[in-house]
Amino acid sequence: QVQLVESGGGWAQPGGSLRLSCAASGIAFSTYAINWYREAPGEERELVAGITKEGQTVYIDSTAGRFTISRDNARNTAFLQMNNLSPEDTAIYKCNAKRRPDDYWGRGTQVTVSP
Repeated sequence: QVQLVESGGGWAQPGGSLRLSCAASGIAFSTYAINWYREAPGEERELVAGITKEGQTVYIDSTAGRFTISRDNARNTAFLQMNNLSPEDTAIYKCNAKRRPDDYWGRGTQVTVSP
């Protein structure tokens, strides 16, 4: 059974930091691209950052320079380091593991940024 379990969400003040983790089981983790998406109330799901199986990374403009995605294949875990958070980053953050035709999702972890 495939599982992606996110953790590390919570509350942060503007300018603060959080580090999200995505622990995978049931898949050959190193062969999957890993993406972080977020869903804010009333908005469409948005890709935040992605990392290929080779370690290449991609970010959207609003997170580039503030967020860092990484992976530890030995631990079957991916990370999203989020710095200089703003209220606009408030959302449910979900981990996605993709390798055609497989497409797996975690349930998400809530991130709330407010004074």
